[in-house]
Amino acid sequence: MPSSTSPDGSINLFRNQASKSLSNALVIAGVAILVLWADQYTKRLIVRMCVPDFPACRTIVPNLLRWTYERNMHGAFGLFGSSAVLLIAMAIVVLVLFWFSFRDAAARSLTVRIAFGMIVGGAIGNVLDRVHYGYVIDFIDFYRIWPNIFNVGDSCITTGVGLLLLSSLVTRRHR
Repeated sequence: MPSSTSPDGSINLFRNQASKSLSNALVIAGVAILVLWADQYTKRLIVRMCVPDFPACRTIVPNLLRWTYERNMHGAFGLFGSSAVLLIAMAIVVLVLFWFSFRDAAARSLTVRIAFGMIVGGAIGNVLDRVHYGYVIDFIDFYRIWPNIFNVGDSCITTGVGLLLLSSLVTRRHR
């Protein structure tokens, strides 16, 4: 474990540990802020661009991808009812459970820190929508291959969970 020598000549392990913890937290926070910004920015663009043409908006890749403005009153994949308070509470509980499950891995792995930041940023983006509008703005529509419309935050949550699972598998394999 790296250490530093304090002015009196003693070794200070706590200072290095606190510095590393702060650095790890800053990675998670930085990724979360970036994801939150991208999520909210793209939703504002879609609202400006699509609301007059509600519900369909623009075809991006013919027969594959279009922007479709949708007010999602439900939880992930259209599940878990439509109570905004319940869905916000569930998001908080899931974030806390993920943190307790992966906090040790986050201390050791940049991939886990990035993944957790993606999950946090996406979840906060969706919670902000629920608080502000009472629903989540979804718009990414792979209508030929995927039945659900989603947003940037949802994509980051899914990618983050995938990275956590892959990281767990790699870690188990190396033991």
